[in-house]
Amino acid sequence: MAELVFFSGTMDCGKSTLALQMDYNHRARGRGGVRFSCNDRAGGSRISSRLGLQTDAVEVVDSTDFWDEVVLRRTRGVRVDYLICDEAQFYSPGQVEQLARIVDEIEVDVFAFGITADFRTRLFPGSQRLIELADRVQVLQVEALCWCGRRATHNARTVDGVMVMEGAQVVVGDVEMAGDAAPASAPADAPGTEPAVGYETLCRRHFMRRVTAHGANIMAQQDQLLPFEIDACLWRGTGSRTGSTAGNS
Repeated sequence: MAELVFFSGTMDCGKSTLALQMDYNHRARGRGGVRFSCNDRAGGSRISSRLGLQTDAVEVVDSTDFWDEVVLRRTRGVRVDYLICDEAQFYSPGQVEQLARIVDEIEVDVFAFGITADFRTRLFPGSQRLIELADRVQVLQVEALCWCGRRATHNARTVDGVMVMEGAQVVVGDVEMAGDAAPASAPADAPGTEPAVGYETLCRRHFMRRVTAHGANIMAQQDQLLPFEIDACLWRGTGSRTGSTAGNS
């Protein structure tokens, strides 16, 4: 029986790596499949892993109809036994329903991979619909880590190294910037300079206290010992942000 399976987790837990591995395994057994992705870090029409693996894929846009994609290929004689759907959190609820229909009516396996919640801990619409409709929801066993070494459970968005809790749900940013401040040669407040948007994974404790790697590095450089309850966003030197407006405490 075909299944709709949702593999979920935070950033850095190996979702895209698993997607590429599953695609390889199924193709090695003679099955035909189609790879889909949306807003991948490597650019459009790609599935890429932070390990350096990547391959081509069909880019999912607002007008993408998965039912039509499968039917068109099958009418042309292309074998479609399964779909690999990476970055599924960016799919619309209607597109997720199309995937469920493909499983039920055409018997095509669908393996979806995505982040469950955004930087505000709110469910992505696509992820929410997948949780509601999937035959199975599997949390990946590879644990992403917070800067403190604990298991990371939340995705945080930073602007010039400072964690923010407001803004658009989808904003492209750098995932390699954790702990770094804005470049000294381009101050964040300089006219015409775009703020540096980044993402990092945090444990719940540090997410709730807004202690990012950048803030922790600044606190570690201070001469005095700080109480653990300190909010890194309020510590002198780390700065604070609401939405896209910067200021100093």
